[in-house]
Amino acid sequence: MTTFWTDLTRHIRGRIGSRRAFSSLTYWQERYAKGGNSGAGSYGRLALFKAEVINAFVEDNAVESVIEFGCGDGNQLSLYKFPRYTGLDVSPHSIGKCQERFADDPSKTFHLRDSEQLRADLAALRADLALSIDVLFHLIEDAVFERYMRDLFAAGTKFVIIYSSDINRNSWFQAKHVKHRKFTDWVEVNAADWTLEKIVRNKYPLKKDDKIESLADFFIYRKGPASGSAYVTD
Repeated sequence: MTTFWTDLTRHIRGRIGSRRAFSSLTYWQERYAKGGNSGAGSYGRLALFKAEVINAFVEDNAVESVIEFGCGDGNQLSLYKFPRYTGLDVSPHSIGKCQERFADDPSKTFHLRDSEQLRADLAALRADLALSIDVLFHLIEDAVFERYMRDLFAAGTKFVIIYSSDINRNSWFQAKHVKHRKFTDWVEVNAADWTLEKIVRNKYPLKKDDKIESLADFFIYRKGPASGSAYVTD
């Protein structure tokens, strides 16, 4: 019994230490550099579900331009139908992969976040719709999360769509690159000029298999005062 509790204590301390030392930037740069992809959520039925919701929204609201904070490997993007698109990512490898994959599509451009080119062209950071898809729960550090959220809501001129979990429940046994946050609380306090207009529940809510199911839902924000309560759809 003593050995069990000793091993468990060491395990928990190790997990705490690794989380304190964790770098979201380094993790994703190294993941893509080693040939990794954007994860299960960007493939299969979850990817199709996300594309269905977002494409319908873009068409129904006459969205002319989209900027995405975290374009990843571009597989999810291949299912979207956007008039004009700007993809941002922290990984040079993912940006290079997207530039190669969509080289023949002039409607799409890609930038490394914080690149000199991007800082010199602030207009590239504005679009009708700003997207955050499967990103928030990968922002482990509070400062990184804070900056990301401020940049996201500054980029959308009309709409912001976030696809993420919205809970504060975390376990020491979950993946080190995952941290769930109730981000809607942040928006209420820090983005008062935005209104949560609609929540679209996941078609495949997480029950037992996180490869084909997800804790994430869609949260659709519109710039301006509320015209009523946000409504929820399945």
